[in-house]
Amino acid sequence: MQLTFTEAELFTDDPPARPHEIHGHRLHGGFDAAGRYVPPRSKGRVQAIEAWTTALRERGGDLFDADASLLGGPRMPNPAQQRLLLREGVGAPFWNSLTITGKIEGRGRLLADVPFPDLAQVVVEDISQMAVGHLNKGLLKAHGIDEGGEPDKGIGGHDVMWFVARDLVFGAGAYPDVEPPESISRPEAGKRWMPELPQPYEGLLSLLMNLLIIEFRAEIGFANTQEILRSRELFTSRRAEAEEAAEIVERIRTDEEIHVTSLRLYLGELRTLTLRTVDGGTIAGAELIDRFWNGLVHWATVEQPRIAAENQYQALRPVILAHPEGARILAEFDRLSELATPAVSAG
Repeated sequence: MQLTFTEAELFTDDPPARPHEIHGHRLHGGFDAAGRYVPPRSKGRVQAIEAWTTALRERGGDLFDADASLLGGPRMPNPAQQRLLLREGVGAPFWNSLTITGKIEGRGRLLADVPFPDLAQVVVEDISQMAVGHLNKGLLKAHGIDEGGEPDKGIGGHDVMWFVARDLVFGAGAYPDVEPPESISRPEAGKRWMPELPQPYEGLLSLLMNLLIIEFRAEIGFANTQEILRSRELFTSRRAEAEEAAEIVERIRTDEEIHVTSLRLYLGELRTLTLRTVDGGTIAGAELIDRFWNGLVHWATVEQPRIAAENQYQALRPVILAHPEGARILAEFDRLSELATPAVSAG
């Protein structure tokens, strides 16, 4: 069983029967002879991930035990609220959502552009035949290119796919541009969560776990977006375009399945390993991973959702009230809220 791969092998693809092109935009991936979407750089990565997963299980480990269900809970706006706004002609919030998602995806390009520390320097065991031994040998680069595309080749990644989906349902330039928040990860504020490790290696482990949380959050958000796009009472003059936009989101979700499996594999491997500490000792990877992950999950499920919902409500409220019937729409919007308390809608 092959467990060591070159970047070229990880990037291997079968030539597509048809390229992925929409309205003049060349997008990554393609379609096989049966018309099925095939993610970019997937053949080699999937083969490698399956081999490393098998090897991990033979050593008594497994993929990191986590999925998107841990991020369940109220969202602002939820699909019912978003449908209300679109029916009433308040389209800017959904436009902004699609734009911000695309720009956040584009930020992921840094995974392809920034060098990361070599975990072999702090892991006691030989990782040359593991996924974590290939992070700087093509895995993180492939992830980053998926997100931010290859602009030098004119090939769009997830960022451009979101903008194309947005323009299909609204038309280009329908609303002003908007920027995402500076960061969607947990604010670290200089706090050391894994002080046993040199800071660059703590930063890498933190990045991998934050990426997994972001992927889970995206998985829920993408499903909600598809629900909106496939609502037949919406975008009635662009119904075919809305269905195509939902299909674009489905292709993004197909790509993201590789990212989620990869991240769970990295963390699963790390939990079985031993890391060298700054004081010359060692520590079990499971201790570090579980400690950081538990704190991150608390933030992502308890602290962050309420803050995010409140901030989002305060941003949406004046947009809704700017409508000629804003007071009526806001009252209905508040009625559709999933939040358990009226604190947010009290505004």
